[in-house]
Amino acid sequence: MLAIRLPAEVEIRLEALAKATGRTKTFYAREAILEHLDDLEDLYLAEQRLMDIRAGKTQTVSLEEVMKRYGLED
Repeated sequence: MLAIRLPAEVEIRLEALAKATGRTKTFYAREAILEHLDDLEDLYLAEQRLMDIRAGKTQTVSLEEVMKRYGLED
């Protein structure tokens, strides 16, 4: 179960979309979350990795080295 507060403008738009399509506001809220959750997780992971690199906790590997490791050289 999830309860969220939306800005009035978004609530109005969501209500209009639901009414125009015969779907529920919950349907569209769920669709929006599912559509963007992967991107949000990827962004969070990338930000964490960048912070780790800047803090010296993680080493980077060049594309050339990755290609060598996995036998993908030309």
